[in-house]
Amino acid sequence: QVQLVESGGGLVQPGGSLRLSCAASGTIVSIYAIDWYRQAPGKQRELVATITSDGMTNYADSVKGRFTISRDNAKNTVYLQMNSLKPEDTAVYICDGRRERGIGPPSLRSWGQGTQVTVSS
Repeated sequence: QVQLVESGGGLVQPGGSLRLSCAASGTIVSIYAIDWYRQAPGKQRELVATITSDGMTNYADSVKGRFTISRDNAKNTVYLQMNSLKPEDTAVYICDGRRERGIGPPSLRSWGQGTQVTVSS
């Protein structure tokens, strides 16, 4: 069963921008902290950004100042705005969730594919 679905990836030139979406299916995303991870070949999974259920955000040092994570609870979606993209940002981006309040499943999982971001000239 699909819980979170990522979209918005693509091929961009260095310095370009993308906005990724993480849409929840059958779940109220507002009670969850949402994490964006990325995975690149030969590298460990990296936690890129987090937004908590009360809207607090955290970023990896590698993306701080360039990426912004945000919520639109009315659309049951979390976004990752990615600016000033670098080749090092190339990876599959995956979102997941951790319940922080309310009642529901303790975690939300990605559908498994993620969305590919490729930064290349």
